Amino acid sequence: MNLPQQIENLFAHSPQEKYGDEYFAAFNALKAELNAGRLRAAEKVGDEWRVNSWIKKGILLGFRIGALQDMSIDARFIYYDKNTFPLKTISINDGVRIVPGGSAIRDGCYLGRGVTCMPPMYVNVGAYIDNGTMIDSHVLVGSCAQVGKRVHLSAAVQIGGVLEPIGSLPVIIEDDVLVGGNCGIYEGTLVRQSAVIGAGVILTGSTPVYDLAKDEIYRKTAERPLEIPANAVVIPGTRPITQGRGRELGLSIYAPIIIKYRDEKTDLATQLEELLR
Repeated sequence: MNLPQQIENLFAHSPQEKYGDEYFAAFNALKAELNAGRLRAAEKVGDEWRVNSWIKKGILLGFRIGALQDMSIDARFIYYDKNTFPLKTISINDGVRIVPGGSAIRDGCYLGRGVTCMPPMYVNVGAYIDNGTMIDSHVLVGSCAQVGKRVHLSAAVQIGGVLEPIGSLPVIIEDDVLVGGNCGIYEGTLVRQSAVIGAGVILTGSTPVYDLAKDEIYRKTAERPLEIPANAVVIPGTRPITQGRGRELGLSIYAPIIIKYRDEKTDLATQLEELLR
């Protein structure tokens, strides 16, 4: 029986008081593949992304079979977690730069060569961070989030994870995207290659995005996630409430706006990050 079938079968069983060796063997095999980047919770096929639901089931299985354990390093570094999810082991040969100061990277995620981790930051299980990406201070990369090559996640960015529902795509950030400080990208949003997400932008499944350059409005649907087009430059904005008491009071609600698409001026403004690597 191959690994996907093993995970599917074990996940379908009811929770038990004690789990046999076959559970831990299957979960550890899955975690080793996630750590090495050979398996991903979501992958691109042509121009479309698809979720690997069985991998999400395997991660959830790890939480089910794990037992709470004291994983403290010493009296000054105390933490307790499921014994199936220790900190990820990283060596100098992995080519990942981890600056000291309170960061944590959970076992079962992948960090490519040339990734820089500025403190404090956190990467959760199932995440995939591709080569040359900068993870700045106070950044969260949620469970199963997929982040491409040469992405800059600026200070205090929150990349939400989507572990459940099992069949839903996680947040996906494609190659060469710049995400400005204090942004939040959640609920399976897909940000296409080379987009620029300006500081303070919040993108969720319920947030319509207004494209002034192309006169379009982008929304999440039952079939597709909210998608930010390639090369789009997104900034925070507002739109007026047009009916009821909100209109009477002159109120507006938040609305992300695509103000333009990348040009030479935009590229020049984003080159500074290369000096930090």
